[in-house]
Amino acid sequence: MKLIRLKLDVPFRSLPAGFEIDFLRDWDFDRCFEFHPYCFAGRNGSGKSNVLEALVAIFYHIECIHLEYRPEGFEYDKETNPDAFRAESCTPDAFELEYFIPISFLSQIAPNSQGNERPCRIRIVKKANTKPEVLWLNEKEFKNDDYKSLVRNEVKSVLPRFILGYSSGRNEILSLPFFKMRFIHFDEYRAKVVMDDHYSRPEGRMVYLDEQFSQAILICHFLFPSAPVIRVFEEKVGLRGIQRFRIIIRRHHRYPLIEEYLKTHSETQEEPSAGQSVELTSKLSALIDKLTQCSTAYFEDYSSYEDGEGYDLYLDYWVNDATKRAFQVHFGEASGESPEVDKAKSALNLFQSFQILLTLNNYLVAEETKDELYQSSSLYVNETISTPASHERITRFKEGELIKDGVTGPLYIKSLSDGEHQFLHTIGLCLLYRHESALFLLDEPETHLNPDWRASYISTLRAALEADAATKNVMREVLLTSHSPFIISDCRKENVLVFATNPETQAVTWQRPDFETFGASANAITMKVFGQIETIGDYAMSTLNALRKRLEEGEDPDVLIKEAGKELGDSVEKVLFVNQAIKKKEGK
Repeated sequence: MKLIRLKLDVPFRSLPAGFEIDFLRDWDFDRCFEFHPYCFAGRNGSGKSNVLEALVAIFYHIECIHLEYRPEGFEYDKETNPDAFRAESCTPDAFELEYFIPISFLSQIAPNSQGNERPCRIRIVKKANTKPEVLWLNEKEFKNDDYKSLVRNEVKSVLPRFILGYSSGRNEILSLPFFKMRFIHFDEYRAKVVMDDHYSRPEGRMVYLDEQFSQAILICHFLFPSAPVIRVFEEKVGLRGIQRFRIIIRRHHRYPLIEEYLKTHSETQEEPSAGQSVELTSKLSALIDKLTQCSTAYFEDYSSYEDGEGYDLYLDYWVNDATKRAFQVHFGEASGESPEVDKAKSALNLFQSFQILLTLNNYLVAEETKDELYQSSSLYVNETISTPASHERITRFKEGELIKDGVTGPLYIKSLSDGEHQFLHTIGLCLLYRHESALFLLDEPETHLNPDWRASYISTLRAALEADAATKNVMREVLLTSHSPFIISDCRKENVLVFATNPETQAVTWQRPDFETFGASANAITMKVFGQIETIGDYAMSTLNALRKRLEEGEDPDVLIKEAGKELGDSVEKVLFVNQAIKKKEGK
């Protein structure tokens, strides 16, 4: 998908009513198949992350309206659950959002559109206290019909394939809708288990990539090592593969059938007995069997459970060509396009399987807590929803050992530096979904990176998302926030939005730079975008200002020049001071 326009008709966080962004202007529409990430820049607190948060909130709301499954505590009831989800109430509660999607998304409702290369233009409109409308604006170009409000199944066809979120910090406004969807995924799976219904994948398309997915991302890429993965991981980080890893799955946690049965069945149907229960991973037996058949060795440990009520399944993998072939047999995808595309889709297929297993780690969260979360606009999810201890998790990865240039001993995934983790996590995420028409929302993805990796981050991102011919015309959108002039220097000025806060009204504004950012120096961007005139730190500047003051008070210029040379490193400010001292000495 490609964003065209976002307008908020009510305030949202620091964004005022009437706040509007034109992503693609009318004269830019031909660029909708090109890949150009948007960079939101500005000082801390300037509101740039609030745009990402608004987009997440909007897509979460639209997604929830059209889900086939919604948890019981999620549903609105005027008397018993007045704060629950309502299609008519959203935060923000009035907005317009427009974007392009490929026509292939609508093949079911526009079967005659095959071969048409034009994108579909979608507009979502919500007025306060009313249900949003989803409109196909250029429908007449494909179906000879005037545009109308799309119905349930049609709406699900016009949403991005995935909405993917990442935050380097603790931006819980951004993560809150993702966490809500994560618990919907869990409740959906549990309902399928209890009612013995078929289950394949979560219905929702929102995925938040936090630290628990880091090992899964690396494992998937190294089991299906495509050329782009090798190029990025080897060239940038020196990683050549994974030597071994372990997966532990606890097959013991049971849910009583009677409670769930009474919630969803009529009184005329026969009830299960009070003692009946179902094991949580039972719907994933086929998936777990696949992982077992791919393992080098496995064993079942019953020692932690009494009376044979469950066991811990240990799956050990020594990664070699045979291991990769096994995963190819059980998780491989055939796209019919190229081996590189097949590897990418296979890696994503395996990752989505891991995602299901990791979702089960939410089993410990009490129903009351989940109900509160579904109704919450709190910014403190991590304090409300605790992460289960390692030994309490249904699924966990252990002992992932990497192969890295220059390292002879064991190198465990968790021993990588913060910068390595962040680089591999964010670029690895983009590599996994590079063939999907997705919306990537990356909040400060470069904070832990060294200057070299920051300078090459956009080019690496491009290498990931434009890895092969099959990715060239995939309509995906990447929005990232950043304080790095190196990131901005690799973005065209039409894709750089500089945010600022009005000091009097505190309202957020934005503008595109009045200079070409692409290829501009870090110093020029620091001055023009962030308003930082000096190129040295405040403490060093105070030392230089003290030297200037002493010069003005009549001290010997030669002494001060010598002192500056001894105490200060090379900088524009130092050169200017030395020139000032020389002129003073010459009486100019």
